[in-house]
Amino acid sequence: MKFNDILKIDYLLLLPVLVLLMLGILFIYSSGITSAGIQVSKEYVRQIIWTSAGLVIALVLALVNYRRFYNMSIYIYLASLLPLIYTLLFSRIAYTARWLRIGSFGVQASEFVKISVIILLARYLADTDRNKSAFSRFMISCFIVFIPMLIVLIQPDLGTALVYLAILMTMTFMAGVAIRYVSFMILSIGFTGLFLVLPLWQTYIYRKAVPVLALLTNPKIIFIVLLFLLIISAIALFGYVKFKRKYFYWIIYASAIIIFSLSASYAGRIILKNYQIMRLIVFIDPNVDPRGAGWNIIQSVTAIGAGGLTGRGYLQGTQSHYRFLPEQSTDFIFSIFSEESGFIGGLFVFLLFLLINIRLLTTMKTTTDPFAKYICAGLAGMFSFHFMINVGMTMGIMPITGIPLIFMSYGGSAVFSGMTGIGLALSIFIRRYNR
Repeated sequence: MKFNDILKIDYLLLLPVLVLLMLGILFIYSSGITSAGIQVSKEYVRQIIWTSAGLVIALVLALVNYRRFYNMSIYIYLASLLPLIYTLLFSRIAYTARWLRIGSFGVQASEFVKISVIILLARYLADTDRNKSAFSRFMISCFIVFIPMLIVLIQPDLGTALVYLAILMTMTFMAGVAIRYVSFMILSIGFTGLFLVLPLWQTYIYRKAVPVLALLTNPKIIFIVLLFLLIISAIALFGYVKFKRKYFYWIIYASAIIIFSLSASYAGRIILKNYQIMRLIVFIDPNVDPRGAGWNIIQSVTAIGAGGLTGRGYLQGTQSHYRFLPEQSTDFIFSIFSEESGFIGGLFVFLLFLLINIRLLTTMKTTTDPFAKYICAGLAGMFSFHFMINVGMTMGIMPITGIPLIFMSYGGSAVFSGMTGIGLALSIFIRRYNR
């Protein structure tokens, strides 16, 4: 550790992060003011403390050689799973699945597991750059990611679980895993979402029976379809082994996607809670329940639209100050920001996140260490996914999933997790030419 290393950090990465953190504090303060001008929330004070502590964490990590985490990766991973498992078990007693309570404070354990997953997966991918088959690399990578992801999904926290998938797909793609395996994951997720949403669309929006959709909801029909596809796959597998024809392989590939997606969508209807199902319904049409589940989307889109080109001005927003928008300091901070700063302000935030990801990808390209390269790829995937899903959610083009806008939303866990990632990236930048 050399303190003069602090002069070598990537200021083009740190600067946009600091700007986003400051904007977050300003608009968390704004979200706590009523239409009468009364400050009813002190959340901004906590956010200042968390931001300051997060900055210290990032700078300390920048001074530490990131290679130290290489040998510790498995221990960091296992240690991070312990509070995650604890919250899952504790939730059965007190229904506080996502939070580890420490007095009056709550820690969202799943936020920190994202970083431990990135570190361990980066080590595995770096170790197997040349001596593992693409299929085994992808399957073991899935195993590393799916353990915490399934725990988070059971809690239930669908939004955070999806972040793990974004990390997995980004890192395996950058590691050169065959595109067909990454595509398999993307297509399976897409068809799972489609199969999950179509019956909801039929019931709540179309309001008429569509006979073909029975194969997505009727257990007997689902079983018959799965059995048929399994038989087709078995025949195709025999044909591929016997005749070595490529089209047999693609029959197995397509059948596996449908088998996985159909099974996962049926399981999703069992696992998902009512409020999560309603989020999918109001994503399709918020007016199905305009004063209930659709309220957040309607008010968020209204706030963003009301901002116009230049916004209403700081502390002049109506949606936040009249308390129309729930969770306005956390999940919907971008709505408040856009109402008061307008399209130009929103574009500015877009550019800040773009700059963060450009710097991460630049560091990834210039570093000579595969371990460092894959860490940067995982961080870029995590930050990009948080941004796209949260902003898309506030605009009504993504379902509400409860993912915060990292660096801007209120919450210490997300700030500490994000700044830990930035600290690792800064450490890599300083030592990018070292092995």
